[in-house]
Amino acid sequence: MRIGELSKRTGVSQRSLRYYEEQGLLSSSRSEAGQRHYSDAGVQRVSLIRQLFDAGMSSRVIATVLPCVETPDDERVVELAFETMVRERDRIDADIVHLIETRAALDVLIKANSQHRTKLSAST
Repeated sequence: MRIGELSKRTGVSQRSLRYYEEQGLLSSSRSEAGQRHYSDAGVQRVSLIRQLFDAGMSSRVIATVLPCVETPDDERVVELAFETMVRERDRIDADIVHLIETRAALDVLIKANSQHRTKLSAST
């Protein structure tokens, strides 16, 4: 399929698909006219790439993780991907802790502001 079709089927812009290719995350073949052509498996590949980006991973990290999908029998690839995934999970856990702390701080401010607003409403 051509890039426009892949874009429609995945909801990912053509510009993003070109970026994925530049980063080595996605591959295509080229027609004699130079047009990109993707296999049907490209749809699943783009979906996985989007999930990893949505989880906050960089293209560099994704490029490290994706080979374990393609070559699951290569022990070196699997080990490197595993180490990267554990590191990313730890990073996400730290982000979650930070977000919980930030939410707690906002809860304190919201409570104080609510009390202040109640006093202002009572005085008017």
